[in-house]
Amino acid sequence: MADSRTRRPPTMNDVAQRAGVSQTTVSFVINDRSDISISDETKERVWEAVNDLDYRPNAMARNLRSSKSQLIGLISDEITTTEHAVQIVRGAQDAAWEQDKLLLVVNTDGNPKIKNAAVRTMLEHRVESIIYATMYHRSANPPAPLHGVPCVLLDCYAEDRSFPSVVPDEVQGGRTATEALLAKGRQRIGFLNNVDPIPATFGRLAGYRAALEAADLPFDPTLVKRAISGSSGGYEAATELMLQPDPPTAIFCFNDRMAMGVYDALRKLGRSIPDDVAVVGFDNEEPIAAHLYPPLTTVRLPHYEMGQWAVNFLEEHAGADAPPIQHVIECPLIERASA
Repeated sequence: MADSRTRRPPTMNDVAQRAGVSQTTVSFVINDRSDISISDETKERVWEAVNDLDYRPNAMARNLRSSKSQLIGLISDEITTTEHAVQIVRGAQDAAWEQDKLLLVVNTDGNPKIKNAAVRTMLEHRVESIIYATMYHRSANPPAPLHGVPCVLLDCYAEDRSFPSVVPDEVQGGRTATEALLAKGRQRIGFLNNVDPIPATFGRLAGYRAALEAADLPFDPTLVKRAISGSSGGYEAATELMLQPDPPTAIFCFNDRMAMGVYDALRKLGRSIPDDVAVVGFDNEEPIAAHLYPPLTTVRLPHYEMGQWAVNFLEEHAGADAPPIQHVIECPLIERASA
C-alpha cells in the first residue's frame, strides 16, 4: 500500500474528470469568470470535486492572470514586539484569510530606513494594500510612497487627515471606566493620568469628566494626578492621593501598569481592594490585569477589532479612492474583582 505522504497532489485534470467537465470549465469556475456562461449545476459539481479532492489552485499563476497578489502588507514600528500586537495581527490576519488573502508583516523598530525599505519591498511584491500601524495611539508621518497605494493607518492618524485611520475611542473608554466605579456606589473617584501629550491622555480625562458630569458630580481637580505611566508613577500618585484629608474611595488608572503601583501603595497604607478603595485600569494587559490580586477590572483596547476593521475597509474600497475618515472603535469594560 502506497504511503499517503508520497501521493501526488490533485491536479485540475483530476477535478475535471471527477466533475465530468473540461479543464477549461474548471478554470473558469475557480477563477470566477463572470464573462463565461456556466450553469449553477455545473459550478456546483466543480466545487464538490474541488472539495472532495482537496484541490488547491496554483495561487501564483492565478495572481499573475488577475494582476492581483492576494497580499496585504502590515508595517509597524514596535507593534509586532509587544503583546498587543498579537491581537492586531490576528484580527487583520483573520479578516484577510476570510478574503483568501495573506498578511505580510514587517516590523521596523522605528527605524526610518527600514520603514522606507519595507514600503519599497512590499510594493515590489505587488501588495494590494498596506496597513500602517503604531504601538500606541498617536499622530504619525507615513512614508511618502504610501500615498500611491490603498492604505489605512491603525492606532494612529496623519495630522493632515490625508489617510483613513482606525483608532480606539479614548473618550468612551475613560467614561466607561468611571461609570463602572459610579455603578458600584463610588462617588469620590480619583484619576491617575499620564504626563505625555497624546490622544489617550486627553481623551481618557475627557471621558472621566463626562461621566462625573452625567452623574451630577462636580469635577475636583485635586483628585486628578499626573505621573509617568508605569508602576512607579502609579505608586507615587496613589500615595499622594490617599494622604489627602478627604481621599478617594475609587481610583481610575490611565493604564494597567499604573494600577500595579496603586495596588502596592494601597497595601502599604493598609487599604483593601475593593472594600476600601476600588480600582479600574485601562489596556487589559493580560499578564498584569488578570494576575493581580484581586484581578483587575479594566478597559480593553480593541486591537483585534482595529486589525479586522482595517482589512475590511481596504477590501470594501478596493479599486476606488478610500475616504480619509477616522473610525473609532469602542473600548469594552473587562470586569474582574477590583471594583
